Amino acid sequence: MYEEKYPQHDISRIYQTYYKDVYNFLFHFTGDKNNAEDLTQETFLRILKSLSNYSGKSSLKTWVFSVAKHVALDHYRRKKFTSVLSGINFLKNIPSTEGIPEMKVEHGEVRHLVHQALLALKPNYRAVIILRALRELSIKETAEILGCSESKVKVDYHRALKKLQQEIGLEGGLECLPSLKKS
Repeated sequence: MYEEKYPQHDISRIYQTYYKDVYNFLFHFTGDKNNAEDLTQETFLRILKSLSNYSGKSSLKTWVFSVAKHVALDHYRRKKFTSVLSGINFLKNIPSTEGIPEMKVEHGEVRHLVHQALLALKPNYRAVIILRALRELSIKETAEILGCSESKVKVDYHRALKKLQQEIGLEGGLECLPSLKKS
């Protein structure tokens, strides 16, 4: 079926279309540029090897992210995400809306706390936060990628947000981070 819709030589198109999204997903999952680059390569190698098995039952995007998710989980199992993850602050690109230096410092500290809390979440919570809040995928797409029901995505997302709130110690929720308020 794949050969009919997507000829083998289209791997370059698939790579060009999804490389950045896969890299960003893996970067947010691992918190490390080098790991994200390595895992992105591994993802596209797996895609190349299993391209003939793609049945078209889900969208190509969903299938690609599903492969990336499995690569990330395999990495997690191998490395158990020890202290390697603490070096990169994935939220550093969120622009500060405050012009006062003290407010910028405070904003940076909150981003760092959120980053650390995200990395402390168990893998399925981390993945659902990354896919829903950071990649802004729909509940349906997230469910397909994670291989679970839409209800489970909703529940895990809600629980993951609550866990982030607990870890950060924000009584009022995550209002300071609008991109993480979606449900």
